[in-house]
Amino acid sequence: MKNNLSIKGRIKLVHRDNEGNIKSVTEKSNIITNAGIAEVAGLMGNTGSPTAFTYLAVGTSATAVAATDTTLGAEITSGGLERASATVSRVTTTVTNDTLQFEKTWTATATLAVEECGVFNDASTGDMLGHALTTTKSLVSGDTLALTYKVQVS
Repeated sequence: MKNNLSIKGRIKLVHRDNEGNIKSVTEKSNIITNAGIAEVAGLMGNTGSPTAFTYLAVGTSATAVAATDTTLGAEITSGGLERASATVSRVTTTVTNDTLQFEKTWTATATLAVEECGVFNDASTGDMLGHALTTTKSLVSGDTLALTYKVQVS
């Protein structure tokens, strides 16, 4: 019998130039935030006013992430990399449908440096479920950034 429940996240970020050539790939774990855990608990019991997580955002801050984070350090709000609805699905990591997967590909319309990413439950504010540093992704107009953000419940 399993007595412990955990939520853990992992990101994969693929940066491509305007011709589709891969410039970099980053895969790493993230921090699940305290606010995210509280919202997940509300969703499980349908208590309070829970809202599903369906948005991805990127930012420019390289400040260390913490469980107490409620926003990205410096969310990008222009240049084609604005917060956006993700394609959300359930996938299998260990047990059938144990992982929520968020996917989004942005196309830069300006020169921007991405340093962080997060999952949110609102188009502009809301609770942040997870937060990760990405290592520097220096995008120029026409580059794409594909983020796959997985959150496994085990």
